[in-house]
Amino acid sequence: MARPRKFDETHAVGSAMHAFWRQGYRATSTRDLSDCTGIGPSSLYNAFGDKRQLYLRTLRQYYSTNTVAQTEGLRAPGSAKGRIRNLMVQAIDIDLSGNEPAGCFAINALIEMGHADSDVNDELNRHFSAVEDALCETIAEGQLSGEIAPGGDARVQARQVLSTYYGLRVLARIQKDRNALLDVVESALDAL
Repeated sequence: MARPRKFDETHAVGSAMHAFWRQGYRATSTRDLSDCTGIGPSSLYNAFGDKRQLYLRTLRQYYSTNTVAQTEGLRAPGSAKGRIRNLMVQAIDIDLSGNEPAGCFAINALIEMGHADSDVNDELNRHFSAVEDALCETIAEGQLSGEIAPGGDARVQARQVLSTYYGLRVLARIQKDRNALLDVVESALDAL
């Protein structure tokens, strides 16, 4: 007799996150979630509540993996522009690799659900604020070192870079020319 597989909550949430990331919240059915997690529908809801609660969990997991990695990269040693370039180039490479769903899960969630659900909106604000704050710190460091022209408002510049970064994440869903995307990165860095 086969032993039942032990429930791995982190794996289940990660699998659900990829389903939501690929298909969106509305298009992802309970059957899809059950299939990708390996958990029966009733057990899925016993473990996570309902589809919406599981979706919020996936947004939290995305934050703890992807968003934290982005902010840590921006706070790593090295030149300010180099860290900003790495953030954008890594996103391009991930989006073009085919290993992850293209684009940013947080942006996809914002477009589909941010306006309709205040809890989703709160989660997404946490994502975007964390990256904006890390970019602001990085730009301020670059201004102090002379790598980035002093005098500009670091917060405003961070928001400009953030707009470019998230624009690249959307654009990479249809633009598969890496050099075209890298041109956008270099243009954004030249503007600092």
